[in-house]
Amino acid sequence: MNRSGVPEPDIEYAPKSYVCRRAKEPLVLDGRFDKPFWAEADWTDEFVDIEGDRRPLPAKRTRVKMLWDDDYFYFAAEMIEDQIWATLTERESVIFYDNDFEIFIDPDGDSHQYYEFEINALNTVWDLLLVKPYRDGGPPVNGWDINGLRTAVYIDGELNRPGAANRMWSVEIAMPWSSLRECATEGRPPESGEFWRVNFSRVEWRAETEDGAYRKVINPDTGKSYPEDNWVWSPMGLINMHYPELWGYVMFAGESGPSSFELPLDERVKWELRKLYYRERNYFAEHGSFTNDLKSLMRSGEQWSITPVAETTRSLFQISAPSVDGKSVFCIREDGKLWKEPAS
Repeated sequence: MNRSGVPEPDIEYAPKSYVCRRAKEPLVLDGRFDKPFWAEADWTDEFVDIEGDRRPLPAKRTRVKMLWDDDYFYFAAEMIEDQIWATLTERESVIFYDNDFEIFIDPDGDSHQYYEFEINALNTVWDLLLVKPYRDGGPPVNGWDINGLRTAVYIDGELNRPGAANRMWSVEIAMPWSSLRECATEGRPPESGEFWRVNFSRVEWRAETEDGAYRKVINPDTGKSYPEDNWVWSPMGLINMHYPELWGYVMFAGESGPSSFELPLDERVKWELRKLYYRERNYFAEHGSFTNDLKSLMRSGEQWSITPVAETTRSLFQISAPSVDGKSVFCIREDGKLWKEPAS
């Protein structure tokens, strides 16, 4: 168990949400979204900086559409871009060393056992499963693949050619439920009215032209490239995508609805437990033990809706709080795992 401190996100809890409608026809992938298949799907809000309002809005627009059917979870992403380049051609490369588009999926919302997917403009992909977030010790399972994955890239311009009339690149992705259900509730695909936690990231590097090719801009003070920008759908409040509790809510709608998403009140209960998890971990990093005195972690001036109870040992803790209807109890432990039990 990793007992280091855990940075607490500097953000109000307001993840984005999206109503994912049913696809009405099979998808023929070509990387384009300007076709009848996507006509009924709404665009997400445009991406913002990963830190949210603390940073300026991205200079280039990114947005996504989603659909689903009995076989696949579908994604289409548009990335406005005047420098379209990619270098990595081998699957399972660290794709974010190029400009890329990324998808993160936590089917059951417990922050453990979730998926990460990355793709570049060469249609090279990296897919992996995270047993736990890195803050909780990981590890990533690089050998895991989305069996049956289908992807396509479309380039409005020319790849790896500086000076070309570039406008954007776009991707289409079809992920089969037969792979995604592995970490899902009851090992099954979602049902109408259920939601999964999902987020997207676009990695953008500063690039310039050198000898007729794109190169990352080097910071003369460090001799290394400047840090990449991270543009996301649902902001994280810190530069780290591996906080699944902050990802957006994607609700899967059936033929007859529901047509809108309203944040369940229990999600607030979970978030308040999550804040106590951050603070217990940080307390341990400072004092070498966890604390039962939760009031000392619930800072003056903050508003709390829960009355939590803690059980601790020298190296373990479990904090619990009842659901809004009182029929269940939510629990979180020292490695960030969050679950629900029947009330006693």
